[in-house]
Amino acid sequence: MELGIIGLGKMGGNIALQCVEKGIFVVGKARGPKPEFTEKGVKVVEGYDEFISSLEHPRSIFLSLPAGPTIDKVLDELVPYLDKGDVILDGGNSYYKDSIRRESEMLKMGIHFIDCGTSGGIDGARYGACFMVGGKPEANKICEPILKLLAVEGGYLYTGAPGSGHFVKLVHNGIEFGMLQAIGEGVELLLRNDFDLDMRDIFHNWSYGSVIRGWLVELMEKGLGDLKDIRDVPSYVEDMGEVNWLVEEAIEKQIPIPVITQSVMELFRSRKEDNDAARAIAIMRHGFGGHPYGSDEYIANERKTSRIHSI
Repeated sequence: MELGIIGLGKMGGNIALQCVEKGIFVVGKARGPKPEFTEKGVKVVEGYDEFISSLEHPRSIFLSLPAGPTIDKVLDELVPYLDKGDVILDGGNSYYKDSIRRESEMLKMGIHFIDCGTSGGIDGARYGACFMVGGKPEANKICEPILKLLAVEGGYLYTGAPGSGHFVKLVHNGIEFGMLQAIGEGVELLLRNDFDLDMRDIFHNWSYGSVIRGWLVELMEKGLGDLKDIRDVPSYVEDMGEVNWLVEEAIEKQIPIPVITQSVMELFRSRKEDNDAARAIAIMRHGFGGHPYGSDEYIANERKTSRIHSI
């Protein structure tokens, strides 16, 4: 098996390392030398010529890039080097209607395009991800064996038509926001009490047998253990803006999603008001995705540019 990866950042880089460990020959395209990857068996190249010639046809090429114009720019650069029947997988959080448009454009040139919703954060990329895959069946057939190998057990799903993978991931992100908000509000309640409670012990307890046990609860426990005081964490929470798209979709289709919608409003509040619920959300987001604490100019800009197609 072979996989080309464009973008060796937090997600793409860890997927590359997972490939090496699972016997998948991997070629990564980067802007410069990446000794931390080449030393571990990843072939790193800078030019498209060498990148494409290092892979056998039909090639599977995974894009681990920011959503929005960057995807289209890389597609414009990459496609002239490809052969008919090659497969491009967009593993980022692109808006699903952008993915439908890209798949249609690529198909006219004989290139397959897969929208590959990817979840599990940095740990998932490194040790086994959750993939939600949309695209033509013939395209999926080419890359499916690789994705199944890179997924955690039970973590691979072919969702169907082009765009469906990124749509399912978009809904997933909305649910994630609602869950984060609920846990964050619970943290604030626990902090403002008349008892002498050990927060980390509580979340450790909830990880064993409780109805709300799960990875976010585990991340909350770990995050609390790494901090001397939760109030050392800024309450300002950045995001890429994807769940805003979901709220707009729901408004257009007149589907009530009050919990998800309110979680977005609370995210806005975190940028204006100091509160412990937002700190808890920041801790969990940092735990699963390496998201920064406090404001971040790059992410704020991406929030404005990552969707091209309007609702």
